[in-house]
Amino acid sequence: MSYRDLREFIGILEKKGLLHRIKTEVDPVLEITEITDRISKQGGPALLFEKVKGSDYPVLINTFGSTERMKLALGVGSLDEIGDRISELLRLQDLPGSLWDKVKLLPRLAEMSTWAPKTVKKAPCQEVIHQNDASLDIFPILKCWPGDGGRYITLPLVFTKDPETGRQNLGMYRLQVFDSRTTGMHWHMHKNGAENYRKHQLMNKRMEVAVALGGDPATIYAATAPLPHGFDEMFFAGFLRKQAVEMVKCITVDLEVPAHAEIILEGYVDLDEKRLEGPFGDHTGYYSLADYYPVFHITCITHRRDAIYPATVVGKPPMEDCFLAKATERIFLPFLKFFLPEIVDYNLPIEGVFHNCAVVAIKKSYPGHARKVMCALWGLGMMMFTKMIIVVDAHVNVHNMNEVWWRVYNNVDPKRDFMFVEGPVEVLDHACPLPSYGSKVGIDATKKGPEEGHLREWPDEIEMSQPIKDLVTAKWKEYGFKEAEEK
Repeated sequence: MSYRDLREFIGILEKKGLLHRIKTEVDPVLEITEITDRISKQGGPALLFEKVKGSDYPVLINTFGSTERMKLALGVGSLDEIGDRISELLRLQDLPGSLWDKVKLLPRLAEMSTWAPKTVKKAPCQEVIHQNDASLDIFPILKCWPGDGGRYITLPLVFTKDPETGRQNLGMYRLQVFDSRTTGMHWHMHKNGAENYRKHQLMNKRMEVAVALGGDPATIYAATAPLPHGFDEMFFAGFLRKQAVEMVKCITVDLEVPAHAEIILEGYVDLDEKRLEGPFGDHTGYYSLADYYPVFHITCITHRRDAIYPATVVGKPPMEDCFLAKATERIFLPFLKFFLPEIVDYNLPIEGVFHNCAVVAIKKSYPGHARKVMCALWGLGMMMFTKMIIVVDAHVNVHNMNEVWWRVYNNVDPKRDFMFVEGPVEVLDHACPLPSYGSKVGIDATKKGPEEGHLREWPDEIEMSQPIKDLVTAKWKEYGFKEAEEK
């Protein structure tokens, strides 16, 4: 199913017992984070803090903090279902030759046309309009960790525009609150928002920005998705929802935002102004260091009369962002397979915070195949940030890290099977010797043969014969074991 807005999703979560309301007054400074962190680590529910000190608006947090809630958010029984839909779309590039085949394609093209965002004139997100009296002070903005540089808006949908093409971009970049009408704009150099910023600087054009808080679940996810450059995030949200997202024109800037969002911040980024932003307790589990970033000036705030303030907390995994990232892992597997058909599956372990490690299973066909895959992945979009790529054979379960490490420990000759390269790394990587530039390692844990310099016979893996396995399975209860113990 698709959701019209965030509150429809809240209703579903509550109906399924996946949301917990907290009626006791809580402080947005540190207290909400401590509660949320404990619940996240326990695999607990979404939280709705109904009474927050200093604000009339409730806080929704940990909304996507489980696999079950991510599947509900995207309306699927399995996250791989979305990947299957993408695989089907990618196959459309092989346009059929006959006229009849082209006619059969028309219904799919008609369906795709319904995913494009649709502009409306009136919107719930503009029920209340503040211009001269616009102030962030009315919202329960969190200070998450003791060492943070201040309060942060942590789940913003940031809309900017390419000044050359006029195409809108959606990303998620934290906003440190400096005062009631200004925040930092923490877009990294590799992000599309930062690219639009640089283009505005070259053209010396005022850069308008709009920030939505609390769109429907698919739109929130789309803001985090590593889409190919130039791909419309709102079209992708429509694809996920199987229904267009309604958009409305802002009051003071020439941008469109989700009509059913909870809160909208409109304004601009001064091209000549930067301020010290940070530190911030980040998803790496460490504080990202303070640095100078552009400043967002608010010209107008609009919101629903009964707005809900959405937030998230990041820190040492597992936390809510891990489940958003796991959705990305599943959804974008078809794109990797499209460019590298030899890939069977991959895993981005949550302990690697999704840009430090990738485990990839491949159908190995020739000497050096694992190295080819490593190099190709480092050249593919945001995969360039991956510090460690482990390549295993096709039959290995990449999601069982016990098996993966067993392969690494037993199949690797370090001199032969480690490959070191240098290149761009994630801005948040504190271990690299230079900012945003460092080394990466590829580990070939596949089976080797003589053509790769392994002149000795590679031993067979220990495996019980299938007849005996079937016999034991059939007699399992006779042995006095419970059914669950068979696993």
